[in-house]
Amino acid sequence: MKLSTPEAHTRFLLFVAGLGGLLYGIDVGIIAGALPYLEASAAQIWKLSTQQLSFVVAAVLLGSVLSSLAAGTLAEIFGRKRLMFLSGLLFSLSIPVIALADGYVPLLLGRLLQGISGGLIGVVVPLYLAESLPAEVRGRGTGIFQLLLTVGLVLAAAIGLLVAREVEAAASSAPATLQAVQDGAWRRIFWLSLPPGLLFTGGVLLLAESPRWLLARGAQDAALQALQRTRPAAAARDELSAIGADHGPALATESGSLLQRRYVLPFLLACLILACNQATGMNSVLAYAVNIFEAGGLNGSMANVGDFALKLVNCLMTVLAVMLVDRKGRKFLLMLGTGGIIVSLTAAGLLFLSAEREQLDASQLFNHRIAGNGLSMKASELRYIGGDDYVLEVAYSYGPLTQVRTWRPGQDLLIAAPDTVDGDSVIGATFRRVHLNPFPDMQLARNAPLVIERARIGEAPKPEQGWLVLACLLGFVASFAIGPGVCVWLALSELMPTRIRSNGMSVALLLNQFVSTVIAAVFLPTVGQHGYAPMFFAWAGCTAIYFLAATFILPETRGKTLEEIGRHFASSK
Repeated sequence: MKLSTPEAHTRFLLFVAGLGGLLYGIDVGIIAGALPYLEASAAQIWKLSTQQLSFVVAAVLLGSVLSSLAAGTLAEIFGRKRLMFLSGLLFSLSIPVIALADGYVPLLLGRLLQGISGGLIGVVVPLYLAESLPAEVRGRGTGIFQLLLTVGLVLAAAIGLLVAREVEAAASSAPATLQAVQDGAWRRIFWLSLPPGLLFTGGVLLLAESPRWLLARGAQDAALQALQRTRPAAAARDELSAIGADHGPALATESGSLLQRRYVLPFLLACLILACNQATGMNSVLAYAVNIFEAGGLNGSMANVGDFALKLVNCLMTVLAVMLVDRKGRKFLLMLGTGGIIVSLTAAGLLFLSAEREQLDASQLFNHRIAGNGLSMKASELRYIGGDDYVLEVAYSYGPLTQVRTWRPGQDLLIAAPDTVDGDSVIGATFRRVHLNPFPDMQLARNAPLVIERARIGEAPKPEQGWLVLACLLGFVASFAIGPGVCVWLALSELMPTRIRSNGMSVALLLNQFVSTVIAAVFLPTVGQHGYAPMFFAWAGCTAIYFLAATFILPETRGKTLEEIGRHFASSK
């Protein structure tokens, strides 16, 4: 492929790296559209349990965690380009493994390969961009990775919607073939995500290796050629000299341990930025947007409209952020974004708090009505307690099994003990025998008594309040996209000194995934016990720490080479 100018090479590099972000988004989002058809067809044909289906969903997370932890070491050993090619190859291979699966094991294996691919991409693509792009476009380049990531999420949703309409049409015309149509539907969803993987894998072959990785291995001529692909010849020679003066002689002899003093501050700062990025609650808001809107006052299709609006605003504001990140700088955008997040989350929390204060605490009443380890009440009784237009939210538990449910006018209240409960997996049972399983044993729910932990009933929120909640969350998503959404990948790749960048990014990204998992685990139980307001206030508090870190600790990196950024931290040790 003939690319005659540095500008053309840079555009091609951004295109290929952007495809990496697209794959990352597809990795995360594709299962949402396929899961209903997996449950309706393959799960019935193959007799899969609920636990096995949950493993299919969670396999991507497991693969991502494992591969992201090893990605830094692999990038150091084999190089950034080879690891990007491997990640694209694994993604491309995972699609036929999943789509042609004839049982549980190949399906699980394919999803695990997708997760491994996503974990590698999340580390090595931002790393490659930071080390290969000129300083003046590095922010825009890494921002494109985030932009295409959001596009990947939207594309996954669009693929699911397209196939869903085909299934609905087939169900109305030939109901007898519905299961076969559903079985083909989830396979087709995965097949449609294959072309971006092939494009990324093929495109990587036409890229140069990271010049900094080449120079670290003494390949000075190859490093210069790699720099000249995206820079004028004179600028490439000057930058090569700067890189060599800063790292060259010591790079092969000095240890890259994260515990050296000059590395501790940038490493901890990157970890703080990534942890706070997840602690804004962005993932939970996007995942439970429909539930939040329904609780806030937007019912039925209007809640889905709000969900679509959030994703659209996320994409549009990410485009704006990509345009601004190299003009206004990372520090400014992070301060602007985190400030907007604090205001938006606080306002949303106050709206829910005011609505929840108007509700009646009926926990004691419902606990007294428990009979036969269950609870039932007619809709007319609930109407007598809550009025004509009420909403009832109940959080209840059978031992370790907790549930949160909502009832509205016309619906009878019925809570019964679970007939079946999924027990530990083989791995979970093994760890429980040696007292190392941190999760409760769900088998204990079989004989546990019913406990109503929280029950609140009152007038349903008005649509006007629902629109205010939507406005707050639109402000939240816009603020996240303009600042943390784009700048987090820059913080991850720019703050780490060259000698620890790959391994440091792996550890920091693992922390990022850990915080995300913790927030996902506590979200529903917290909402069930205390309502939405405490979650919004907690996220606002974490974002306040984010704002302070961006204001007083984070250096501005716009227009600076990675070596100049490293010298900033070296001088402040």
